[in-house]
Amino acid sequence: MPQDSISRRNFMLGLGASGLLAPASSAAMAQEAGALQTAATAGETEVQIADRARRLAWWREAKFGMFIHWGLYSVIGHQEWVMESEGIPIPQYEILAKHFTPKPGAAREWARLARRAGQKYMVLTTKHHEGFCLWDTRLTDYCAAKQGPQRDLVREFVEAARAEGLRVGFYYSLMDWHHPDGIRCETDPEARTRFVAYTHGLIRELMTNYGKIDILWYDVDKPLTAEQWESERMNKMVFELQPDIIVNNRNGLPGDFSTPEHKIEAAARAWETCDTMNLGWGYQKNDTEWKTPKRIVNDLTTCAQQGGNYLLNIGPMADGSVPEESVRVLERVGAWLDVNGKAIYGTDGGASVSFGNYDNFTRRGNTLYVHVYFWPAAMPAAQWLSFYQPQSVVAVGGVQAKILSARILKTGQPLQFTQNNISLRLTGLPATPPDDPVTVLAVECDAPPVVDHHSIRPEWQRFKVGVTS
Repeated sequence: MPQDSISRRNFMLGLGASGLLAPASSAAMAQEAGALQTAATAGETEVQIADRARRLAWWREAKFGMFIHWGLYSVIGHQEWVMESEGIPIPQYEILAKHFTPKPGAAREWARLARRAGQKYMVLTTKHHEGFCLWDTRLTDYCAAKQGPQRDLVREFVEAARAEGLRVGFYYSLMDWHHPDGIRCETDPEARTRFVAYTHGLIRELMTNYGKIDILWYDVDKPLTAEQWESERMNKMVFELQPDIIVNNRNGLPGDFSTPEHKIEAAARAWETCDTMNLGWGYQKNDTEWKTPKRIVNDLTTCAQQGGNYLLNIGPMADGSVPEESVRVLERVGAWLDVNGKAIYGTDGGASVSFGNYDNFTRRGNTLYVHVYFWPAAMPAAQWLSFYQPQSVVAVGGVQAKILSARILKTGQPLQFTQNNISLRLTGLPATPPDDPVTVLAVECDAPPVVDHHSIRPEWQRFKVGVTS
């Protein structure tokens, strides 16, 4: 990999020793290995490109969404893949449908939490791989309206999101472990015809019965190809019913945006990282590996810095309650966004081609936002190096723009600065960070800024150390 290229792997390797970024669970990453992603296709017309830009405009501004994995697996509490990973017989698993009895108002609690967290849209697993439909469908009795809940949980979700001013997204798993044709369709043409019709019918209901839907988030297109799923016809139907919707790239077609999972990986198109707050997507009652608010803020910042979105998951319990630690962390993130939202929402991407040792970067127009997550103060080296004097210096190598002014975003306190062709030094900072978990400095520039510390290598004044002649 070229040294100058941004990669989440390199960033994690650089921060791993600090404990800021914990490694993702290899099991969690392996679970979705079958969720192959397709890249954008060439040859689109100008009309198609313009229409996609129109449909994506709100989403690019939003940056931050809530993913919700919730279904029969929540009753067991062993994450969402429990049916397959533990080999539960289907007749036994079906019994859960009668004991899945969510409390009233659960979706409204999620939506209120999402709003407090600063998230702008929500995506619900309307049907996960287990095959249980959370809405009132005419195509199967294996659904919330005809089993334990005795009501349409998707409708409750839609109404709750809209009540809080949030955009509405539906996740839909093409793979189905429950339907009798779900695997038979791979080799049996008649089963394939039935199952594809069933799948298209369920998606049609979702696109028809709930008013305007903003996102359709397909998942795992096994065991069929895009041609066998008739994915072109599938998407054509979706856009005819929902002309403003955006769709992802997991039904075998490129869709409108890419969906890296458990990793931040920029693409040369619209993209969205989806990730968990602990190690699993669905509720896992004994999983206490919670990400910290600082980790989540920095991951959100990194997505924004590279021009992408961040879809962060909650795994509600069977009754719909959100684990207390999820609530606590999201509320901390939301409080931070209340102050620092300008440094995230609607940012342009491309602020940096290199990472700092204790900071991250976003930009909006000519403003560079320096996100300081390890406050640089009281370092012993300051007594010897004038570069770090006075104390509490934030230094950024290779800022590719002229600095006009700087301030602390939270307080508005102006900062002093010096700049040359090697580094920008921001001084006049307090000894302790004025914000938590991350302090943002707003730096006004004379042009759209880019941080590239690699660019300074030829700029250093070199001396004769090790040179004998």
